[in-house]
Amino acid sequence: MEYDHSTYISPMTWRYGSDEMKSIFSEEHKRKLLRRVWIALARAESRAGLVTDEQVAELEAHKDDINIDRASEIESVIHHDLMAEIKTYAEECPNAGGIIHLGATSMDALDNADAVRFKEALILTKKRLDDLIASLADKAEIYKETATMAFTHIQPAEITTIGYRLAQTLQDLLDDRDDLSELIRNIKGKGMKGAVGTAASYTVLLSGSGLTAEELEKMVMDELGIEAFTAATQTYTRKQDLRIVAILSSIAATLHRFSLDLRILQSPPIGEFSEPFGKKQVGSSAMPFKRNPINSEKICSLSRIVESQYQAAWMNASLSILERTLDDSANRRVFIPEAFIAADEMLITELKIVNGMNIHSVATERLMNDYGIFAATERLLMELGKRGADRQEMHEVIREESLSAWAQVQEGKGNPLKKNLMNDSRIREYLSENEISALLDAHDYTGDAAKRTEAVIARARNVR
Repeated sequence: MEYDHSTYISPMTWRYGSDEMKSIFSEEHKRKLLRRVWIALARAESRAGLVTDEQVAELEAHKDDINIDRASEIESVIHHDLMAEIKTYAEECPNAGGIIHLGATSMDALDNADAVRFKEALILTKKRLDDLIASLADKAEIYKETATMAFTHIQPAEITTIGYRLAQTLQDLLDDRDDLSELIRNIKGKGMKGAVGTAASYTVLLSGSGLTAEELEKMVMDELGIEAFTAATQTYTRKQDLRIVAILSSIAATLHRFSLDLRILQSPPIGEFSEPFGKKQVGSSAMPFKRNPINSEKICSLSRIVESQYQAAWMNASLSILERTLDDSANRRVFIPEAFIAADEMLITELKIVNGMNIHSVATERLMNDYGIFAATERLLMELGKRGADRQEMHEVIREESLSAWAQVQEGKGNPLKKNLMNDSRIREYLSENEISALLDAHDYTGDAAKRTEAVIARARNVR
């Protein structure tokens, strides 16, 4: 089977994601994992006297001799993909072929192989997340005290710092990492439990051997490096798939929010942030001047793919009737790899953005000059109250002056508020010009934003 661009190929195959992640979800790797399960089972059964050491050695010798063409040829006749792989493996192992899959049902092999590769994929995702956390922490450290306008309702509000804004995303990523680490620790396989999860076939097979089905299962799972669910049907509970997609969806939500903010902040009227833009990069086929935030847009787009997979995982978990139905099989082949590959692409892209993002100080100062003084009037009002002024009267004075100044800013003029307040006799009765000027400098009106940013950064430094 050879596929090229003359037929449909998923964009996840050639456009998105790393070679590492796509290798984990390759057919070749899947079949190698299946052979690992069969070897582990044979090795455990050899201790019960059911399989010889020579047979185990033969299986080991051919564990990497994957022949998908031959397996596909067999499957076209028998219409059972796992049996086709077993027969292919058996042809390569004339002495051990007859004991491959002894006592097992299909999902004893498939679900355990899936659990192993899902754990591999989660560990790779965690590595990507760690790299992004480290880079974002570095950026937050640099800008932890750099004052900038905060926006609520997408309107200028009070003052924050650039580092504190980055710390919000950093904190969310750290929480995602905690959830991801917990999930990795708790990934389980079905174990070796047979057709409906009772291990009846293994109990009969091992009768008189001195080895119990539970002991055999532990031997197999120890070799695979994962634990088994205590109880299972023909499959492990599909709630595990739901938990996997849930954490990928949570990471996607964090990245989407950050990317959407960056897209807004890159808009020229704000113009404070911008993602990296190459010398030869083309922003638009029609408008040569365009610098579109295409990487952030890609992240927002792919995040919808990840989130949309949750419904399929939920339905698989809730609609598996009695001991199992097969209506989860086809969709799991699609949505689980695609969720992982999309998340992988998003994390890789976000790391490039954070490493190369531009923060434009001129734009930051323009925002502070135009809008920062409005936020600083709160501090002026507090000081007037401390000096004995009537709080309600001063609130009305500042409100009137602010609305007048706001109208001029909207007309594209400079903000006259500071000058007007410094010259207002009602305020000058309590404060000097210099005092008013100092109170209206909003650059240090950031509360404890820098301290809180440092606390988030400290947590990020301790994750590895």
